[in-house]
Amino acid sequence: MDIGNPRWWGWGTLDATYSLEGRLGFWPKLHEWLDLPDDTPEQETPPVALEDITLPASRLDESGFESLRRLLGEEAVVTDKQARIQHAYGKSYRDLVRIRAGHIPNPPDAVVYPEDEAEIAALLSWAAEHAVTVIPFGGGSSVLGGVEPPTGERPTLTLEMAKLNRVLSVDPESLTARVQAGATGPGIEAQLHEHGLTLGHFPQSFEFSTLGGWIATRAAGQNSIGYGKIEDMTQAVRMVSPAGIIETKDVPASATGPSVRELVVGSEGIFGVITEATMRVHPRPELQDYRGILLHSFEEGIAAFRELMQCKDLRLSIVRLSDAPETAGYAALAHEHHGLRRLFDSLAQLYVRAHRHDLDGGSALMVLGFDGDRQWIPRQWELALEICREHGGLLLGRAIGRSWKRDRFTQPYLRDTLLDRSILVDTLETATSWSNLVQLHTALARSLKAAIASNGGGPGYVMNHVSHAYEQGASLYATFLGRQIPTSDPLAKQAQWEGIKGAATDAILSSGGTLSHHHGIGRDHAPWLKGEIGQTGIDALRALKLALDPTGTMNPGILLPA
Repeated sequence: MDIGNPRWWGWGTLDATYSLEGRLGFWPKLHEWLDLPDDTPEQETPPVALEDITLPASRLDESGFESLRRLLGEEAVVTDKQARIQHAYGKSYRDLVRIRAGHIPNPPDAVVYPEDEAEIAALLSWAAEHAVTVIPFGGGSSVLGGVEPPTGERPTLTLEMAKLNRVLSVDPESLTARVQAGATGPGIEAQLHEHGLTLGHFPQSFEFSTLGGWIATRAAGQNSIGYGKIEDMTQAVRMVSPAGIIETKDVPASATGPSVRELVVGSEGIFGVITEATMRVHPRPELQDYRGILLHSFEEGIAAFRELMQCKDLRLSIVRLSDAPETAGYAALAHEHHGLRRLFDSLAQLYVRAHRHDLDGGSALMVLGFDGDRQWIPRQWELALEICREHGGLLLGRAIGRSWKRDRFTQPYLRDTLLDRSILVDTLETATSWSNLVQLHTALARSLKAAIASNGGGPGYVMNHVSHAYEQGASLYATFLGRQIPTSDPLAKQAQWEGIKGAATDAILSSGGTLSHHHGIGRDHAPWLKGEIGQTGIDALRALKLALDPTGTMNPGILLPA
Protein backbone atom coordinates (compact mmCIF):
# COMPACT_ATOMS: atom_id res chain seq x y z
CA MET A 1 0.00 0.00 0.00
CA ASP A 2 1.09 3.60 -0.48
CA ILE A 3 0.94 5.77 2.65
CA GLY A 4 0.44 9.51 2.31
CA ASN A 5 3.01 11.58 4.22
CA PRO A 6 5.03 8.48 5.18
CA ARG A 7 7.54 8.24 7.99
CA TRP A 8 9.85 6.31 5.67
CA TRP A 9 12.43 5.77 8.43
CA GLY A 10 9.93 4.53 11.02
CA TRP A 11 6.31 3.72 11.69
CA GLY A 12 3.25 5.18 10.01
CA THR A 13 2.98 8.83 9.00
CA LEU A 14 4.90 11.98 9.87
CA ASP A 15 1.82 13.73 11.25
CA ALA A 16 1.15 11.05 13.89
CA THR A 17 2.99 10.15 17.08
CA TYR A 18 2.60 8.52 20.47
CA SER A 19 2.47 11.62 22.62
CA LEU A 20 4.38 11.59 25.91
CA GLU A 21 2.95 14.96 26.93
CA GLY A 22 1.60 14.71 30.46
CA ARG A 23 3.10 11.24 30.95
CA LEU A 24 5.55 12.60 33.50
CA GLY A 25 6.47 9.28 35.06
CA PHE A 26 7.74 7.63 31.91
CA TRP A 27 11.26 8.98 31.41
CA PRO A 28 12.23 8.71 35.10
CA LYS A 29 11.09 5.10 35.17
CA LEU A 30 12.92 4.30 31.95
CA HIS A 31 16.13 5.82 33.34
CA GLU A 32 15.72 3.64 36.42
CA TRP A 33 14.94 0.42 34.55
CA LEU A 34 17.70 0.76 31.97
CA ASP A 35 20.24 2.60 34.14
CA LEU A 36 20.45 5.35 31.54
CA PRO A 37 22.99 8.17 31.85
CA ASP A 38 21.49 11.32 33.35
CA ASP A 39 22.56 13.37 30.33
CA THR A 40 20.83 11.20 27.69
CA PRO A 41 19.79 13.76 25.06
CA GLU A 42 16.30 13.93 23.64
CA GLN A 43 17.52 13.26 20.10
CA GLU A 44 20.80 11.40 20.24
CA THR A 45 20.44 9.50 16.98
CA PRO A 46 17.88 11.10 14.63
CA PRO A 47 17.46 9.48 11.21
CA VAL A 48 19.53 10.66 8.26
CA ALA A 49 17.96 13.00 5.74
CA LEU A 50 16.47 11.40 2.65
CA GLU A 51 18.62 13.55 0.37
CA ASP A 52 21.80 12.27 2.06
CA ILE A 53 21.13 8.64 1.13
CA THR A 54 22.81 7.23 -1.95
CA LEU A 55 21.35 4.12 -3.53
CA PRO A 56 23.09 1.70 -5.89
CA ALA A 57 22.17 1.89 -9.55
CA SER A 58 19.47 -0.45 -10.79
CA ARG A 59 20.59 -3.93 -11.85
CA LEU A 60 17.89 -4.00 -14.53
CA ASP A 61 19.17 -2.69 -17.86
CA GLU A 62 17.34 -0.18 -20.02
CA SER A 63 15.96 -2.79 -22.41
CA GLY A 64 14.53 -4.61 -19.40
CA PHE A 65 12.85 -1.44 -18.18
CA GLU A 66 11.46 -0.75 -21.64
CA SER A 67 9.84 -4.18 -21.90
CA LEU A 68 8.52 -3.88 -18.34
CA ARG A 69 6.90 -0.53 -19.12
CA ARG A 70 5.35 -1.95 -22.27
CA LEU A 71 3.91 -4.75 -20.14
CA LEU A 72 2.44 -2.65 -17.29
CA GLY A 73 2.41 0.93 -18.52
CA GLU A 74 4.76 3.84 -17.93
CA GLU A 75 3.26 5.01 -14.62
CA ALA A 76 3.14 1.51 -13.13
CA VAL A 77 6.95 1.23 -12.98
CA VAL A 78 8.40 3.49 -10.27
CA THR A 79 12.13 3.99 -9.72
CA ASP A 80 12.45 7.15 -7.65
CA LYS A 81 14.63 7.15 -4.54
CA GLN A 82 11.90 7.38 -1.91
CA ALA A 83 9.86 4.54 -3.41
CA ARG A 84 12.90 2.26 -3.51
CA ILE A 85 13.82 3.15 0.08
CA GLN A 86 10.28 2.65 1.41
CA HIS A 87 10.19 -0.83 -0.12
CA ALA A 88 13.69 -1.91 0.92
CA TYR A 89 12.81 -3.06 4.44
CA GLY A 90 9.93 -3.93 6.74
CA LYS A 91 9.47 -2.51 10.25
CA SER A 92 11.61 -4.70 12.52
CA TYR A 93 14.23 -3.24 14.84
CA ARG A 94 16.93 -4.61 12.51
CA ASP A 95 15.26 -2.82 9.59
CA LEU A 96 14.88 0.49 11.40
CA VAL A 97 18.46 0.83 12.68
CA ARG A 98 19.70 0.34 9.12
CA ILE A 99 17.24 2.63 7.37
CA ARG A 100 17.66 5.39 9.98
CA ALA A 101 21.41 5.32 9.24
CA GLY A 102 20.84 5.35 5.49
CA HIS A 103 22.35 1.88 5.14
CA ILE A 104 20.37 0.52 2.18
CA PRO A 105 22.81 -1.45 0.02
CA ASN A 106 20.21 -3.60 -1.68
CA PRO A 107 16.93 -1.79 -2.43
CA PRO A 108 14.52 -3.08 -5.07
CA ASP A 109 15.46 -1.97 -8.55
CA ALA A 110 11.90 -0.79 -9.17
CA VAL A 111 8.48 -0.82 -7.54
CA VAL A 112 5.67 -1.97 -9.83
CA TYR A 113 1.94 -1.33 -9.46
CA PRO A 114 -0.16 -3.86 -11.40
CA GLU A 115 -3.79 -2.95 -11.99
CA ASP A 116 -5.27 -6.44 -11.72
CA GLU A 117 -4.61 -10.16 -11.54
CA ALA A 118 -3.97 -10.46 -15.29
CA GLU A 119 -1.12 -7.98 -15.05
CA ILE A 120 0.30 -9.87 -12.05
CA ALA A 121 0.29 -13.12 -14.04
CA ALA A 122 1.95 -11.39 -16.98
CA LEU A 123 4.54 -9.85 -14.69
CA LEU A 124 5.48 -13.19 -13.11
CA SER A 125 5.92 -14.74 -16.56
CA TRP A 126 8.07 -11.78 -17.61
CA ALA A 127 10.15 -12.04 -14.42
CA ALA A 128 10.78 -15.76 -14.90
CA GLU A 129 11.86 -15.14 -18.50
CA HIS A 130 14.22 -12.29 -17.53
CA ALA A 131 15.65 -13.90 -14.33
CA VAL A 132 14.15 -11.18 -12.11
CA THR A 133 13.12 -11.66 -8.49
CA VAL A 134 9.63 -10.54 -7.40
CA ILE A 135 8.66 -9.61 -3.83
CA PRO A 136 4.94 -9.19 -3.05
CA PHE A 137 4.38 -6.11 -0.88
CA GLY A 138 1.24 -5.17 1.04
CA GLY A 139 1.73 -2.71 3.88
CA GLY A 140 5.39 -3.53 4.52
CA SER A 141 4.81 -4.03 8.25
CA SER A 142 6.76 -7.31 8.42
CA VAL A 143 8.93 -7.55 11.53
CA LEU A 144 10.88 -10.63 10.38
CA GLY A 145 12.55 -9.49 7.16
CA GLY A 146 9.68 -10.76 5.00
CA VAL A 147 9.92 -8.06 2.30
CA GLU A 148 13.67 -7.40 2.19
CA PRO A 149 15.27 -7.96 -1.24
CA PRO A 150 17.95 -10.65 -1.43
CA THR A 151 21.58 -9.81 -2.09
CA GLY A 152 23.25 -10.66 -5.37
CA GLU A 153 23.30 -9.54 -8.98
CA ARG A 154 19.79 -10.67 -9.88
CA PRO A 155 17.43 -7.68 -10.34
CA THR A 156 14.55 -7.38 -7.87
CA LEU A 157 11.08 -5.90 -8.31
CA THR A 158 8.78 -5.11 -5.42
CA LEU A 159 5.19 -5.85 -6.47
CA GLU A 160 2.94 -3.30 -4.78
CA MET A 161 -0.63 -4.50 -4.22
CA ALA A 162 -2.02 -1.01 -3.60
CA LYS A 163 -4.36 -0.97 -6.62
CA LEU A 164 -6.08 -4.25 -5.73
CA ASN A 165 -7.90 -2.77 -2.74
CA ARG A 166 -11.63 -3.44 -3.06
CA VAL A 167 -14.27 -5.58 -1.43
CA LEU A 168 -15.53 -7.26 -4.60
CA SER A 169 -18.75 -8.79 -3.29
CA VAL A 170 -20.64 -9.45 -0.08
CA ASP A 171 -22.93 -12.41 0.65
CA PRO A 172 -24.88 -11.31 3.76
CA GLU A 173 -26.85 -14.55 3.82
CA SER A 174 -23.70 -16.69 4.01
CA LEU A 175 -21.73 -14.06 5.98
CA THR A 176 -18.84 -13.98 3.53
CA ALA A 177 -17.11 -11.29 1.49
CA ARG A 178 -14.75 -11.54 -1.48
CA VAL A 179 -11.87 -9.11 -0.94
CA GLN A 180 -8.82 -8.14 -2.97
CA ALA A 181 -5.50 -8.80 -1.28
CA GLY A 182 -4.24 -5.20 -1.35
CA ALA A 183 -7.12 -3.88 0.76
CA THR A 184 -6.03 -2.36 4.07
CA GLY A 185 -7.67 -2.83 7.45
CA PRO A 186 -9.49 0.53 7.42
CA GLY A 187 -10.48 0.05 3.79
CA ILE A 188 -11.97 -3.38 4.42
CA GLU A 189 -13.88 -2.25 7.49
CA ALA A 190 -15.26 0.86 5.79
CA GLN A 191 -16.61 -1.18 2.87
CA LEU A 192 -18.03 -3.91 5.13
CA HIS A 193 -19.65 -1.34 7.43
CA GLU A 194 -21.89 -0.31 4.53
CA HIS A 195 -23.44 -3.77 4.87
CA GLY A 196 -23.53 -3.76 8.68
CA LEU A 197 -20.62 -6.23 8.82
CA THR A 198 -17.08 -6.50 10.17
CA LEU A 199 -14.15 -8.82 9.54
CA GLY A 200 -13.09 -8.48 13.17
CA HIS A 201 -9.35 -8.53 12.40
CA PHE A 202 -7.54 -5.71 14.20
CA PRO A 203 -3.77 -6.29 14.47
CA GLN A 204 -1.63 -3.48 15.85
CA SER A 205 -0.62 -2.80 12.23
CA PHE A 206 -4.32 -2.50 11.25
CA GLU A 207 -3.99 0.95 9.67
CA PHE A 208 -1.01 0.03 7.48
CA SER A 209 -1.29 -3.67 6.63
CA THR A 210 -3.27 -5.58 4.02
CA LEU A 211 -5.41 -8.68 3.69
CA GLY A 212 -2.83 -10.44 1.53
CA GLY A 213 -0.11 -9.78 4.08
CA TRP A 214 -2.30 -11.06 6.91
CA ILE A 215 -3.03 -14.28 5.05
CA ALA A 216 0.56 -14.76 3.92
CA THR A 217 1.85 -14.55 7.50
CA ARG A 218 -1.01 -16.24 9.41
CA ALA A 219 -1.66 -13.02 11.31
CA ALA A 220 -3.72 -12.56 14.47
CA GLY A 221 -5.76 -9.50 15.36
CA GLN A 222 -6.20 -8.18 18.88
CA ASN A 223 -9.74 -9.63 18.94
CA SER A 224 -8.64 -13.09 17.84
CA ILE A 225 -10.28 -14.73 20.86
CA GLY A 226 -13.66 -13.58 19.62
CA TYR A 227 -13.19 -13.68 15.84
CA GLY A 228 -10.29 -16.10 15.28
CA LYS A 229 -6.94 -15.73 13.57
CA ILE A 230 -6.79 -14.88 9.88
CA GLU A 231 -6.66 -18.57 8.87
CA ASP A 232 -9.96 -19.07 10.69
CA MET A 233 -11.48 -16.19 8.73
CA THR A 234 -10.17 -17.28 5.31
CA GLN A 235 -12.72 -19.53 3.60
CA ALA A 236 -11.19 -19.56 0.12
CA VAL A 237 -8.15 -18.00 -1.50
CA ARG A 238 -6.80 -17.27 -4.97
CA MET A 239 -3.07 -17.06 -5.74
CA VAL A 240 -1.11 -16.42 -8.95
CA SER A 241 2.07 -18.49 -9.02
CA PRO A 242 4.68 -18.64 -11.78
CA ALA A 243 3.33 -22.13 -12.60
CA GLY A 244 -0.31 -21.02 -12.79
CA ILE A 245 -3.31 -19.98 -10.71
CA ILE A 246 -4.38 -21.75 -7.54
CA GLU A 247 -7.96 -21.15 -6.41
CA THR A 248 -9.61 -23.06 -3.61
CA LYS A 249 -13.34 -23.75 -3.56
CA ASP A 250 -15.59 -21.27 -1.79
CA VAL A 251 -17.25 -23.66 0.65
CA PRO A 252 -17.28 -23.65 4.48
CA ALA A 253 -15.51 -27.02 4.74
CA SER A 254 -14.22 -29.80 2.53
CA ALA A 255 -12.69 -33.28 2.81
CA THR A 256 -10.96 -33.28 -0.59
CA GLY A 257 -7.54 -34.36 0.63
CA PRO A 258 -4.83 -32.17 2.17
CA SER A 259 -5.91 -28.53 2.24
CA VAL A 260 -4.40 -26.51 -0.60
CA ARG A 261 -5.82 -23.44 1.12
CA GLU A 262 -3.55 -24.20 4.08
CA LEU A 263 -0.53 -24.32 1.75
CA VAL A 264 -1.28 -20.77 0.60
CA VAL A 265 -2.06 -19.38 4.07
CA GLY A 266 1.29 -18.67 5.70
CA SER A 267 3.28 -19.01 2.46
CA GLU A 268 4.86 -15.53 2.81
CA GLY A 269 5.08 -14.86 -0.92
CA ILE A 270 7.45 -17.71 -1.79
CA PHE A 271 4.93 -19.60 -3.97
CA GLY A 272 3.15 -16.71 -5.66
CA VAL A 273 0.99 -13.63 -5.13
CA ILE A 274 -2.27 -13.86 -3.20
CA THR A 275 -4.77 -11.77 -5.16
CA GLU A 276 -8.20 -12.42 -3.58
CA ALA A 277 -9.82 -14.28 -0.72
CA THR A 278 -13.32 -15.10 0.46
CA MET A 279 -13.47 -14.06 4.09
CA ARG A 280 -15.89 -15.06 6.84
CA VAL A 281 -17.44 -11.88 8.21
CA HIS A 282 -19.71 -11.03 11.13
CA PRO A 283 -22.56 -8.65 11.95
CA ARG A 284 -21.19 -5.48 13.52
CA PRO A 285 -21.65 -5.65 17.29
CA GLU A 286 -24.11 -3.28 18.88
CA LEU A 287 -21.72 -2.69 21.76
CA GLN A 288 -18.08 -3.24 22.72
CA ASP A 289 -17.65 -3.37 26.48
CA TYR A 290 -13.98 -3.61 27.55
CA ARG A 291 -12.89 -3.24 31.18
CA GLY A 292 -9.78 -3.49 33.32
CA ILE A 293 -9.24 -6.06 36.06
CA LEU A 294 -6.28 -6.36 38.43
CA LEU A 295 -4.93 -9.71 39.59
CA HIS A 296 -2.49 -10.10 42.47
CA SER A 297 0.06 -11.88 40.28
CA PHE A 298 0.67 -13.00 36.72
CA GLU A 299 0.23 -16.61 37.84
CA GLU A 300 -3.22 -15.83 39.30
CA GLY A 301 -4.05 -14.01 36.10
CA ILE A 302 -3.09 -17.00 33.97
CA ALA A 303 -5.26 -19.28 36.13
CA ALA A 304 -8.22 -16.91 35.67
CA PHE A 305 -7.50 -16.54 31.95
CA ARG A 306 -7.44 -20.32 31.45
CA GLU A 307 -10.73 -20.75 33.29
CA LEU A 308 -12.32 -17.98 31.21
CA MET A 309 -11.20 -19.67 27.99
CA GLN A 310 -12.42 -23.11 29.08
CA CYS A 311 -15.83 -21.91 30.26
CA LYS A 312 -18.39 -23.14 27.72
CA ASP A 313 -20.89 -20.41 28.61
CA LEU A 314 -18.59 -17.49 27.75
CA ARG A 315 -17.98 -15.97 24.34
CA LEU A 316 -15.16 -13.51 24.93
CA SER A 317 -13.98 -10.98 22.39
CA ILE A 318 -10.69 -10.01 23.99
CA VAL A 319 -8.58 -10.90 26.99
CA ARG A 320 -5.16 -9.35 27.42
CA LEU A 321 -3.13 -10.16 30.53
CA SER A 322 0.05 -8.20 31.31
CA ASP A 323 2.72 -9.47 33.65
CA ALA A 324 4.01 -7.27 36.50
CA PRO A 325 6.71 -5.45 34.45
CA GLU A 326 4.24 -4.61 31.66
CA THR A 327 1.64 -3.51 34.19
CA ALA A 328 4.26 -1.21 35.71
CA GLY A 329 5.01 0.03 32.19
CA TYR A 330 1.36 0.99 31.70
CA ALA A 331 1.42 2.78 35.04
CA ALA A 332 4.54 4.72 33.99
CA LEU A 333 2.76 5.86 30.82
CA ALA A 334 -0.28 7.16 32.71
CA HIS A 335 -1.14 10.83 32.30
CA GLU A 336 -0.70 13.12 35.29
CA HIS A 337 -3.90 15.06 35.85
CA HIS A 338 -4.76 18.22 37.77
CA GLY A 339 -7.66 19.52 39.78
CA LEU A 340 -10.67 17.26 40.22
CA ARG A 341 -9.25 14.53 37.96
CA ARG A 342 -6.13 14.40 40.13
CA LEU A 343 -8.35 13.85 43.16
CA PHE A 344 -10.10 11.00 41.35
CA ASP A 345 -6.70 9.49 40.51
CA SER A 346 -5.70 9.62 44.18
CA LEU A 347 -8.93 7.95 45.24
CA ALA A 348 -8.41 5.25 42.62
CA GLN A 349 -4.91 4.56 43.98
CA LEU A 350 -6.29 4.26 47.51
CA TYR A 351 -8.97 1.87 46.21
CA VAL A 352 -6.35 -0.31 44.54
CA ARG A 353 -4.06 -0.37 47.58
CA ALA A 354 -6.94 -1.12 49.92
CA HIS A 355 -7.42 -4.35 48.00
CA ARG A 356 -3.70 -5.21 48.34
CA HIS A 357 -2.79 -4.43 44.74
CA ASP A 358 0.19 -2.44 43.50
CA LEU A 359 0.47 -1.35 39.86
CA ASP A 360 4.22 -0.94 40.28
CA GLY A 361 4.95 -3.93 42.45
CA GLY A 362 3.61 -7.26 41.25
CA SER A 363 -0.03 -6.93 40.22
CA ALA A 364 -1.07 -8.04 36.73
CA LEU A 365 -3.47 -6.00 34.60
CA MET A 366 -6.12 -7.75 32.52
CA VAL A 367 -8.16 -6.07 29.79
CA LEU A 368 -11.28 -8.16 29.21
CA GLY A 369 -14.23 -7.50 26.96
CA PHE A 370 -17.21 -8.59 24.92
CA ASP A 371 -18.67 -7.62 21.55
CA GLY A 372 -22.43 -8.11 21.23
CA ASP A 373 -25.85 -6.70 22.03
CA ARG A 374 -26.80 -4.73 25.11
CA GLN A 375 -28.97 -7.45 26.62
CA TRP A 376 -26.46 -10.28 26.22
CA ILE A 377 -23.24 -8.57 27.39
CA PRO A 378 -24.29 -7.93 31.05
CA ARG A 379 -25.00 -11.63 31.54
CA GLN A 380 -21.58 -12.48 30.13
CA TRP A 381 -19.95 -10.01 32.52
CA GLU A 382 -21.64 -11.58 35.52
CA LEU A 383 -20.09 -14.93 34.74
CA ALA A 384 -16.67 -13.54 33.78
CA LEU A 385 -16.40 -11.42 36.93
CA GLU A 386 -17.38 -14.36 39.08
CA ILE A 387 -14.42 -16.30 37.65
CA CYS A 388 -12.03 -13.37 38.04
CA ARG A 389 -13.09 -12.70 41.64
CA GLU A 390 -12.42 -16.34 42.51
CA HIS A 391 -8.81 -15.59 41.59
CA GLY A 392 -8.61 -12.33 43.53
CA GLY A 393 -9.51 -10.08 40.60
CA LEU A 394 -10.39 -6.45 41.22
CA LEU A 395 -12.64 -4.69 38.70
CA LEU A 396 -11.23 -1.31 37.59
CA GLY A 397 -14.00 -0.34 35.19
CA ARG A 398 -14.31 0.82 31.60
CA ALA A 399 -11.74 3.65 31.67
CA ILE A 400 -8.93 1.11 31.30
CA GLY A 401 -10.66 -0.45 28.30
CA ARG A 402 -11.21 2.94 26.66
CA SER A 403 -7.58 3.91 27.25
CA TRP A 404 -6.32 0.67 25.73
CA LYS A 405 -8.54 1.05 22.65
CA ARG A 406 -7.47 4.68 22.20
CA ASP A 407 -3.74 3.89 22.24
CA ARG A 408 -3.56 0.46 20.64
CA PHE A 409 -2.71 1.62 17.11
CA THR A 410 -0.42 4.50 18.16
CA GLN A 411 1.94 2.59 20.46
CA PRO A 412 4.35 1.58 17.63
CA TYR A 413 5.21 5.27 17.24
CA LEU A 414 6.81 5.18 20.69
CA ARG A 415 9.52 2.91 19.30
CA ASP A 416 10.71 5.73 17.02
CA THR A 417 10.95 8.07 20.01
CA LEU A 418 12.99 5.49 21.91
CA LEU A 419 15.31 4.94 18.96
CA ASP A 420 15.97 8.69 18.95
CA ARG A 421 17.29 8.19 22.49
CA SER A 422 19.52 5.22 21.47
CA ILE A 423 17.26 2.72 23.23
CA LEU A 424 16.98 -0.78 21.81
CA VAL A 425 13.35 -1.91 21.73
CA ASP A 426 11.78 -4.88 20.00
CA THR A 427 9.15 -7.59 20.36
CA LEU A 428 8.85 -11.32 19.84
CA GLU A 429 6.08 -13.84 20.38
CA THR A 430 5.38 -17.54 20.80
CA ALA A 431 2.67 -19.88 22.08
CA THR A 432 2.43 -22.93 24.30
CA SER A 433 0.01 -25.00 26.39
CA TRP A 434 -1.57 -23.68 29.58
CA SER A 435 0.40 -26.20 31.64
CA ASN A 436 3.68 -24.83 30.24
CA LEU A 437 2.89 -21.12 30.04
CA VAL A 438 4.31 -20.00 33.41
CA GLN A 439 7.51 -21.98 32.87
CA LEU A 440 7.94 -20.54 29.36
CA HIS A 441 7.31 -17.02 30.66
CA THR A 442 10.00 -17.43 33.32
CA ALA A 443 12.53 -18.92 30.89
CA LEU A 444 11.94 -16.27 28.20
CA ALA A 445 12.17 -13.32 30.61
CA ARG A 446 15.35 -14.73 32.17
CA SER A 447 16.92 -15.39 28.78
CA LEU A 448 16.12 -11.91 27.46
CA LYS A 449 17.49 -10.15 30.54
CA ALA A 450 20.71 -12.16 30.37
CA ALA A 451 21.11 -11.66 26.63
CA ILE A 452 20.53 -7.91 26.83
CA ALA A 453 23.22 -7.63 29.52
CA SER A 454 25.73 -9.87 27.75
CA ASN A 455 25.29 -7.94 24.48
CA GLY A 456 26.07 -4.55 26.00
CA GLY A 457 22.49 -3.41 26.65
CA GLY A 458 22.71 -2.88 30.39
CA PRO A 459 20.19 -4.35 32.85
CA GLY A 460 17.37 -4.35 30.29
CA TYR A 461 13.65 -4.37 30.89
CA VAL A 462 11.38 -7.21 29.74
CA MET A 463 7.58 -7.09 29.59
CA ASN A 464 5.18 -9.86 28.58
CA HIS A 465 1.49 -10.28 27.94
CA VAL A 466 -0.88 -13.04 26.91
CA SER A 467 -3.46 -11.91 24.36
CA HIS A 468 -4.34 -14.70 21.91
CA ALA A 469 -5.70 -17.77 23.65
CA TYR A 470 -7.52 -21.06 23.19
CA GLU A 471 -8.95 -23.77 25.42
CA GLN A 472 -5.63 -25.60 25.18
CA GLY A 473 -3.12 -22.77 25.59
CA ALA A 474 -2.13 -19.23 24.69
CA SER A 475 0.43 -17.01 23.05
CA LEU A 476 3.09 -15.09 24.94
CA TYR A 477 4.22 -11.71 23.58
CA ALA A 478 7.40 -10.08 24.88
CA THR A 479 8.59 -6.49 24.56
CA PHE A 480 12.20 -5.90 25.58
CA LEU A 481 14.27 -2.75 26.03
CA GLY A 482 17.95 -2.09 26.56
CA ARG A 483 20.66 0.43 25.82
CA GLN A 484 22.01 0.50 22.28
CA ILE A 485 25.75 0.00 22.13
CA PRO A 486 27.44 3.42 21.66
CA THR A 487 28.24 3.36 17.95
CA SER A 488 26.99 4.95 14.76
CA ASP A 489 27.50 1.68 12.87
CA PRO A 490 24.06 0.20 12.10
CA LEU A 491 25.56 -3.25 11.49
CA ALA A 492 27.04 -3.26 14.98
CA LYS A 493 23.61 -2.35 16.37
CA GLN A 494 22.14 -5.14 14.27
CA ALA A 495 24.69 -7.59 15.68
CA GLN A 496 23.73 -6.57 19.22
CA TRP A 497 20.09 -7.28 18.40
CA GLU A 498 20.96 -10.60 16.73
CA GLY A 499 22.69 -11.79 19.89
CA ILE A 500 19.58 -11.05 21.94
CA LYS A 501 17.14 -12.42 19.37
CA GLY A 502 19.11 -15.64 18.94
CA ALA A 503 19.33 -16.36 22.65
CA ALA A 504 15.62 -15.66 23.15
CA THR A 505 14.60 -17.85 20.21
CA ASP A 506 16.72 -20.73 21.50
CA ALA A 507 15.10 -20.31 24.93
CA ILE A 508 11.61 -20.37 23.40
CA LEU A 509 12.21 -23.58 21.47
CA SER A 510 14.00 -25.36 24.32
CA SER A 511 11.15 -24.41 26.68
CA GLY A 512 8.35 -25.84 24.57
CA GLY A 513 7.20 -22.73 22.70
CA THR A 514 6.53 -22.41 18.97
CA LEU A 515 8.82 -20.39 16.72
CA SER A 516 5.99 -17.99 15.89
CA HIS A 517 2.32 -17.66 16.76
CA HIS A 518 1.39 -14.81 14.40
CA HIS A 519 4.43 -12.91 13.05
CA GLY A 520 5.45 -15.65 10.60
CA ILE A 521 8.94 -16.80 9.65
CA GLY A 522 10.37 -14.31 7.15
CA ARG A 523 14.14 -14.13 6.83
CA ASP A 524 14.87 -13.83 10.56
CA HIS A 525 13.24 -17.06 11.76
CA ALA A 526 14.22 -19.22 8.77
CA PRO A 527 17.37 -20.71 10.40
CA TRP A 528 15.20 -22.22 13.16
CA LEU A 529 12.40 -23.62 11.00
CA LYS A 530 13.99 -27.05 10.63
CA GLY A 531 13.89 -27.40 14.41
CA GLU A 532 10.15 -26.74 14.32
CA ILE A 533 9.00 -28.89 11.39
CA GLY A 534 11.94 -31.28 10.80
CA GLN A 535 14.03 -31.99 7.71
CA THR A 536 11.21 -33.93 6.04
CA GLY A 537 8.93 -30.93 6.47
CA ILE A 538 11.59 -28.66 4.93
CA ASP A 539 12.01 -31.06 2.00
CA ALA A 540 8.25 -31.07 1.40
CA LEU A 541 8.12 -27.26 1.31
CA ARG A 542 11.11 -27.14 -1.04
CA ALA A 543 9.38 -29.58 -3.39
CA LEU A 544 6.25 -27.43 -3.39
CA LYS A 545 8.38 -24.34 -4.03
CA LEU A 546 9.99 -26.05 -7.03
CA ALA A 547 6.60 -27.08 -8.41
CA LEU A 548 5.01 -23.63 -8.14
CA ASP A 549 8.10 -21.47 -8.74
CA PRO A 550 10.58 -23.50 -10.81
CA THR A 551 12.82 -20.52 -11.64
CA GLY A 552 13.04 -19.22 -8.05
CA THR A 553 11.34 -15.95 -8.91
CA MET A 554 9.29 -15.48 -5.75
CA ASN A 555 10.73 -13.91 -2.58
CA PRO A 556 13.91 -16.03 -2.24
CA GLY A 557 15.45 -16.39 1.21
CA ILE A 558 12.10 -16.05 2.97
CA LEU A 559 10.60 -18.85 5.09
CA LEU A 560 12.87 -21.65 3.85
CA PRO A 561 16.38 -21.79 5.38
CA ALA A 562 19.29 -21.33 2.99
